[in-house]
Amino acid sequence: MKPQLTAAPPSSVIDRATTFLRSSKGGLAVLALVIGAGAGLGAVVFRWLIKTFTGLLSGHADYSAAGHAANPHVPILGPYFVILAPVVAGLLYGPLVQRFAREARGHGVPEVMYAVARRGGKIAPQVAGVKALASALCIGGGGSVGREGPIVQIGSALGSTLGQIARLSESRIKMLVACGAAGGIAATFNAPLAGVFFAMELILRDFAAESFGMVVLSSFTASVIGRSILGNTAFITLPAFQVQHLAQYALFALLGLIAGVVGVGFNKILYRIEDACDAVWRGPEWARPAVGGLLLGLLLLALPQMYGVGYPVLEHALAGGYALLFLLALLAGKMIATSLTIGIGGSGGVFAPSLFIGAMLGSAFGQGAHQLMPSIAGSAAAYGIVGMGAVFAGAARAPITAVVILFELTGEYSIILPLMAAIVIATMVSRKLSYENIYTAKLMRRGIDLDATVDPADTLTVAQAMTTAPHALVDTTPLAQAPRALAHQHHGVVPLTGTDGTYRGTVHAHDLIHALADDTDLQTPVGKLADDTHPTTTPGTTLAAARDQLNATNAEGLPVLSHAHDGRLVGWIDHRAILHALHHAPHPARTAHEDDDPRSRVGDH
Repeated sequence: MKPQLTAAPPSSVIDRATTFLRSSKGGLAVLALVIGAGAGLGAVVFRWLIKTFTGLLSGHADYSAAGHAANPHVPILGPYFVILAPVVAGLLYGPLVQRFAREARGHGVPEVMYAVARRGGKIAPQVAGVKALASALCIGGGGSVGREGPIVQIGSALGSTLGQIARLSESRIKMLVACGAAGGIAATFNAPLAGVFFAMELILRDFAAESFGMVVLSSFTASVIGRSILGNTAFITLPAFQVQHLAQYALFALLGLIAGVVGVGFNKILYRIEDACDAVWRGPEWARPAVGGLLLGLLLLALPQMYGVGYPVLEHALAGGYALLFLLALLAGKMIATSLTIGIGGSGGVFAPSLFIGAMLGSAFGQGAHQLMPSIAGSAAAYGIVGMGAVFAGAARAPITAVVILFELTGEYSIILPLMAAIVIATMVSRKLSYENIYTAKLMRRGIDLDATVDPADTLTVAQAMTTAPHALVDTTPLAQAPRALAHQHHGVVPLTGTDGTYRGTVHAHDLIHALADDTDLQTPVGKLADDTHPTTTPGTTLAAARDQLNATNAEGLPVLSHAHDGRLVGWIDHRAILHALHHAPHPARTAHEDDDPRSRVGDH
């Protein structure tokens, strides 16, 4: 008879699939593909939400290009409807954020950076939905912020949630968070390389080979989905770029220097206005966006070009559609409008505003240079494009991302040299003027320094983490009584002491099994099986040293002795106890104020 084939039980199939996802590179690649697809679809839905809410609240596809037009839905208000649009949006997203996901407030990227650096990549699952709705309402209601920061947080939340559901290791969850961030940027900008470098440079903050491969896979998938639905066109149309005279390189270098100062200035203004809003506001946080929306509305009434992201205004500036003084007014207006939107509790990114500010600065610089040196300066649009990358680099201090994204947007190789020169100089100036960038500044204000190299395990001691020692056996105990003692231990090992209480070694379960299998006399003292080479530690030892000792010896745990030689058994330390202590210990860079004041938590204002 032929043997009958039986199907594997469903539970075993699920177990194998789970093991594949958790431990293999192939499983990680599958998750990266899924997250890339999710981030791409998330970007599409998010852009649709922005378009929908903008149409509902302003009556236009993009009100920044409509001037002082009226909202056709409420024509009786004329152009003054713009005062109420941020208020209505704030009444909707303020309670939503306050109730369900406070980390969805603000510009998003710092929260993701914090989750990767300090929380093992863990982001609450509801953040994706809340962030999408809150940011779309904020931008649709006139909030002068970008959509890139939100989509980074949305994609990262998706990656983190999937990693937590699959119960992956901390390092793999972090990688999936970066995959989500890369996918979001790639689909939103239609710039897959920029998504990769944004995630590696700002989110993971390293370029490990395995991480790079998975992030590329996710970014590619998101970009394919985004292009298939949204089309294969860049999010903005930039004019052709060319360097017409070698002397222009000196002008680009000068622009980079100015852009570095402006980038840092944007950072300072953003948080100064946020501080002012914090100092003034005394009401409930859920009402803050609506009340503050009145101020934003008045600013939009004076300068409607600040409504929403403002890409049409940016394109018009690069095309030479604005005079020099108005370009400077738009530059200052964007800094104030974005800062006010964030300060009142709005939700949106600072990536696009920094590009907008850079375009205004570069175009104004180009016009000024052309008026002074018409035979050398060349097109003002060229300086506008370089200014976009340089100001972003000065603000975010992500030079690789800045170079790559402008190259992808223009498709012009001739942009590389002037762009690199300006961006490097802007980054150097930014580092000289400020320790933090526009993303890390939010964390620094809460006592969190992502660049701090202090390991909590170097400051905590074994005494702060050790647990009660397993019940010890006296070394004269007969072998017959040892199995009962070992059966009640989870470590597979029992410590031995002398009659005077001093430590004598350990007995391992496998040694006891071998002794019983060899018919050893059951009245033999268990001390005959003692392992006196088992590593030990003391209460004053750092957790880092204890952790290294456990890793080096593959021990189940370490007996903690009152002193190194012939000490009394006072506790037990293992990997679980160390992890518990590290998880509950305050980070050394975090201040007491941050732990005590709920307003100082990341994501709160």
